[in-house]
Amino acid sequence: MEAAYRFATLMAVAATPRSLYPLTPYDSDMKTLTFAALDTLTQQAEQSPRARMNQNLHESLEDPIQRLAIAMEPATYIRPHLHRHTWELLTALRGRLIVLTFDEAGIVTDRKVLGEDASVAETPQGTHHTVLSLDPGAVIFEVKHGPYRPFVESDYASWSAPADTPEAAAFMAWVKTAQVGERWTA
Repeated sequence: MEAAYRFATLMAVAATPRSLYPLTPYDSDMKTLTFAALDTLTQQAEQSPRARMNQNLHESLEDPIQRLAIAMEPATYIRPHLHRHTWELLTALRGRLIVLTFDEAGIVTDRKVLGEDASVAETPQGTHHTVLSLDPGAVIFEVKHGPYRPFVESDYASWSAPADTPEAAAFMAWVKTAQVGERWTA
């Protein structure tokens, strides 16, 4: 009888709308990125001078795993860089984004178009790479080991153009068509 009562109680609770019991053990600390949040992030990226904006899911910059969504407009420039301490996992949430990896001389070693010919790419630790948004409103999700480490000049590819230079704009145009085996020359 007691088991039947517990089962009936569980079934009644399961059928009850969540709004009627907001402070129950069923509440969760689950983190989500809603479509509305992605819309807001995209609007913020459109207004940003850097043409991108991120929303972190990790609690602090010291977290051992960094997780973030980055809205990227086609005008944003991600200078080729590497992460000495971690790989980086990238997945397209919206739109298409080119991911290129390079060797030390600046030769393209791999090319993926997330959202078109792949949905996930992982750049190896210590590998120069860049990302370019092909579509307005594109959003990429990034996962990598923390803690967060700000870039230093030696993290950037020596052959790459600094941001806000004519060479950076030319590089972005080149990335759109760059193929494996090709090398950027300013």
